[in-house]
Amino acid sequence: MKIMTACIVTALLFVSEILAHEPTSDKKLNSIKFENAYFYNSEGEFAQEKAKDAIIALMKYHQYPIYEGIRDDLWVMDYNAGRFAEVGLSGITYENNQKNLYMLLDIFLLPNQMLAEHWHVDGEETAAKREGWLVRWGKSYIAGVGENNLSEFPQVEIPHIHWDGKVEAKHIIEGVPGSFTNLQQVLSKHWQMAGKEGAIVTEVANFADGKAVKRSDPKMN
Repeated sequence: MKIMTACIVTALLFVSEILAHEPTSDKKLNSIKFENAYFYNSEGEFAQEKAKDAIIALMKYHQYPIYEGIRDDLWVMDYNAGRFAEVGLSGITYENNQKNLYMLLDIFLLPNQMLAEHWHVDGEETAAKREGWLVRWGKSYIAGVGENNLSEFPQVEIPHIHWDGKVEAKHIIEGVPGSFTNLQQVLSKHWQMAGKEGAIVTEVANFADGKAVKRSDPKMN
């Protein structure tokens, strides 16, 4: 009996290992794919609640812990560009402590969604933001200063809505679950773009002054 039980347990573990490495089904992946029109009402206004619905779907897809009240903590923005599916940002700011100079934020990016290129400057009372990113789920292509290797990542296509398809930061680091990437140079331009399964990224930094951020695309400032 003990031998039979051990065999059954071993078989179950083997099956679990196979399932864990199975490719993501299109049906499952479709649960986090949304057409841009979904995020806007008939007047073209950004429908924040629908954007939150999409981010909650992303959380469930990656089994992100969904606690009571998380929807109220979640914020979403489309940079007033009208193309949230392509260029947008969502997050939960768990702490942004000016007194003790630290910040903790989770960033949520939908499949192939771009976090617009930007940089941080000194605020009236605080130094320019220093930051780093820990990819938790999915994949994020993190761009910053360094040698231009954008051509090595054909899957990273800058949406035309973003500054006519342009960026200045062209050195890509492929962020995968468990990888940590630092902002290589204070005051430097940087941006991110999620892979086909989106991305959930934990950002750590000093205190973030929301007024001390600039964006490359003047339409998005």
